[in-house]
Amino acid sequence: MRFYHHSRDSRYRIPLGAQPCGTTVTISGTVYECSADFSAVVRFFTPNGQSDIPMQRICNTVSASVVLPQYPCLCHYDFLLNDGNRPCYYGGNSGEGRLLGQEGERFGLTVYNKDFSTPDWFKEGIAYQIFPDRFYCSDMGKREERLKEHTKLNRHVYLHNDWTEEPLHLKHDGNSSYAPDDYFGGDLEGIRQKLPYLCDLGVSCIYLNPIFEANSNHRYNTSDYKRIDPLLGDETDFIALCKDADKLGIKLILDGVFSHTGDDSRYFDRYGRYDTLGAFESKDSPYYPWYRFKDYPNSYECWWNFETLPNVEEMEPTYGDFIHGDDGVLHYWHKRGASGWRLDVADELPDEFIRQLRRRIKAENPDALILGEVWEDCSQKMGEQGRRAYVDGDLLDGSMNYPFGKATLAFVNGEMDAYAYNEAVQTLTENYPKPFLQACLNLLSSHDEVRAISYLSGGNKYTALPREAQALFHPQPELIEKGKEKYMQAMALVFSAVGVPCIYYGDEVGLEGMKDPFNRRTYPWGREDMELLDSIKTLTKLRNTSDALKKGRCRMGALTSSIFALIRYAHKEVVVTLINTADEPCSAILYPALLIEGEDGQTAVPFAGEYHSIDGKTMIINSVMQAQIAAHGYSIWRKHE
Repeated sequence: MRFYHHSRDSRYRIPLGAQPCGTTVTISGTVYECSADFSAVVRFFTPNGQSDIPMQRICNTVSASVVLPQYPCLCHYDFLLNDGNRPCYYGGNSGEGRLLGQEGERFGLTVYNKDFSTPDWFKEGIAYQIFPDRFYCSDMGKREERLKEHTKLNRHVYLHNDWTEEPLHLKHDGNSSYAPDDYFGGDLEGIRQKLPYLCDLGVSCIYLNPIFEANSNHRYNTSDYKRIDPLLGDETDFIALCKDADKLGIKLILDGVFSHTGDDSRYFDRYGRYDTLGAFESKDSPYYPWYRFKDYPNSYECWWNFETLPNVEEMEPTYGDFIHGDDGVLHYWHKRGASGWRLDVADELPDEFIRQLRRRIKAENPDALILGEVWEDCSQKMGEQGRRAYVDGDLLDGSMNYPFGKATLAFVNGEMDAYAYNEAVQTLTENYPKPFLQACLNLLSSHDEVRAISYLSGGNKYTALPREAQALFHPQPELIEKGKEKYMQAMALVFSAVGVPCIYYGDEVGLEGMKDPFNRRTYPWGREDMELLDSIKTLTKLRNTSDALKKGRCRMGALTSSIFALIRYAHKEVVVTLINTADEPCSAILYPALLIEGEDGQTAVPFAGEYHSIDGKTMIINSVMQAQIAAHGYSIWRKHE
């Protein structure tokens, strides 16, 4: 007996992928070389139990229909096969399954809220991430004045004299260890002044790393949630930035750090610098219930054991009211122009806290965004209470899509072949609800990761080294040029895939850097790689003018071990992206009739016609599309009427 099922093929599962509650899904299999009394059962598992559903046989096809639960959850299924009293199992994680001698792997099926929707302005846009201190300083002469305001609380600050200097990476000025206390003076007014640049780049959303008062350059140790850090400006600057950005069609999302505060904050006040009574100072403090003290006051729960980052009790009612209450932090900044939030370490926040936060954000603005920092597949993430509900439709709109970014970098860097890359991306596509996948932030670099060009120029081998060793990484110019070639391949995939393309400030002009703090260098104004910038602008223009890339259906696959194809289709527009990771030019062949996996099965795409490439070439396709792709190159072809 032979049996076959593929969870990502509409011949075997209709409809495909994650589905809303209550959907009826038809699950099928093909059986070969079996006896007349062959039987098959779909074993379907929900959080509430198991259902065994007999499969009906027509010729060599068996099928059964399953009604999904009326509540969001992660379901699983496998097959119990019996051919002449010889029972066996058939299962798999996703994609193609296999015969099993005993119970084992099961296919997954994500069930989500049928009313789940995510903001169109984000899904169809392009994001740009800014580390505020390092993007642009509006007036270097004003930094001293702002510094005085920042240091009223006797905080230590190192101010760089030259915008082009390297960030500090060693302990200095008597510090016992490295501290992120060096500043360049980038500010909100500087971002406002550079809005025309971002508009010309094609950006529609700015994601800002934290901007609230804090005793560090990264500001993830919040001191005051309702005050802009004086080194960045003030509330007036923030409002002006939001208003001018909105005029250009650009929205701002803020970084919400709600799992912990700084110890040097008005809420904890470990050093007695604030006029409020902090939790560290007295159990009578209104903030005392926010924190988890083990032995008051010197022993308390900290974020990853950093004593400067005391964890908060998110489900404490007074803390919840402070963050998402009627006069809370979310309300405060939405009224001043914010269009959404990126939730720092979302996987360390209770689901119910995120749920309450979502209600407030959507009440303020139903079209506001909630993006979560989750580093793994969000549909599979487990916690102390079981499966996390990120994709169910009542927590996050989308996530920072690190699994996609890491796989993309590995593929173009030769660490993963096209078949493995296809499997990695297809798995996410299968597991995520469509509204969630469309709202995922597809990124290659970030403030927490090695910059893409450095990674692709040999830096992937040195990411685990200490700061002192990473500071010595300076690849030869020829390696950097190869890294930029690979970077453009990766960005072609970022701009072609389902999800929101994200540019980390400076990547578009060749900025390099290993891990923190080297990935937080200043934007190289006046020293940009303009050729690279023009290439990125070609991609942003294509994305912004293509319905297929913004919201079309998608099909992808490996043509060879080194050639990957990604095809998007909407109405009468087709966009074909081809990537070649080999060291020599290769040919890719695609046929004129293409089947795109749709919500109701496979849809025929009128693939033949006149195609134009982003480099100006034209191709008439009647029989086959045969494109030559350079070594470590990419090619994008577009047909639209």
